[in-house]
Amino acid sequence: MKKIFTLIILILAGTLVYSQQTGYTFTMKKELACTPVKNQASSSTCWCFSGISMFESELIRMGKKQYDLSEMYIVHHTYEKKADMYARMHGSSSFSGGSEYGDLLTGAREAGLVPDEAYPGLNYGEIKHNHNEMDGVLKGYMDALIKNPKLTTAWKSGFNGILDSYLGKNPSNFTFEGKNYTPVTFLKDLGLNIDDYLCLTSFSHHPFYKECVLELPDNWAAGLFYNIPLEDMMQIIDNSLMNGFTVAWASDMSDKGFSMKEGVAIVPEKNWNEMTPEEATKAFSGPQTEKAITQEVRQKEFDNYATTDDHGMHIVGIANDQAGNSFYKVKNSWGITGKYDGYIYVSKAFVALRTTNIMVNRNAIPAAIAKKMGII
Repeated sequence: MKKIFTLIILILAGTLVYSQQTGYTFTMKKELACTPVKNQASSSTCWCFSGISMFESELIRMGKKQYDLSEMYIVHHTYEKKADMYARMHGSSSFSGGSEYGDLLTGAREAGLVPDEAYPGLNYGEIKHNHNEMDGVLKGYMDALIKNPKLTTAWKSGFNGILDSYLGKNPSNFTFEGKNYTPVTFLKDLGLNIDDYLCLTSFSHHPFYKECVLELPDNWAAGLFYNIPLEDMMQIIDNSLMNGFTVAWASDMSDKGFSMKEGVAIVPEKNWNEMTPEEATKAFSGPQTEKAITQEVRQKEFDNYATTDDHGMHIVGIANDQAGNSFYKVKNSWGITGKYDGYIYVSKAFVALRTTNIMVNRNAIPAAIAKKMGII
């Protein structure tokens, strides 16, 4: 009997070790077409990479061919507007490489789009984006500028001269596949209707089903977001994906549950700061019960700075793990890295907790929710 008991213990222990080593196995429920993973490298332009990636998927959905659109063209345009705001606010507005999806929409609406081959934005001897020097020089220029009691008429051309030196002059026209375009005519030829795209959020300190100015440092332009309840936001994400529309996703990758190395982002039932080192290591070992996320939990985490707006990515599918739990397949912009070559599987709990905002095609919003939002 003792030998049998020992054998059972060994089998159970072996099974446990095997379970911990196997990790997650994902089966796609819905996977949407997207362009290859790009690399934002040393730049704070995830908002543009993820938003442009969504546009590229939209073009595929519309039956167009695969395009590689320029992120840096929009970054140049946005930096110009950001500098103007910084000067007008005497330095009291945010000024950095970060922005929100509304800035992509504004840039495309005002200045059009261009293919990456017409504007790669690498005019400084590098093969990968590295904005450390440029960001520092631009900030230094603006901080010196606002110390003056009176601004000259030359400051904007000086600022644009710095941008042009690093990113290149924005093209007024270009040739693509044998046809001459301006950025505006290129956008028109693509067939993207920028007014189809809306930015949404979900926080209870603003009225639901109304637009609000979301208090994020990168929302320097005081852009408007439709504020909706958490359950509606999750329904919109699911409805979008199941009907062929991808979603641009702004979230918090500094959370301990976000691991490109392990290829998953999760919210364990036990708080990370209450775990032993062994428990924290095992947290990524495979399917588990996650924390229930309510509107109240989500709001508390935002209010106490636990949720920060520090990364934009692109949701391109829905998957189930081997225990039947739902995850979103997310395209990142850090190059071919991590367990899934630039992708990460993010649990619904993580999305519910750490999403700061999303950008969606308005045609993917369920009619009942759209009616409450006042957009139909």
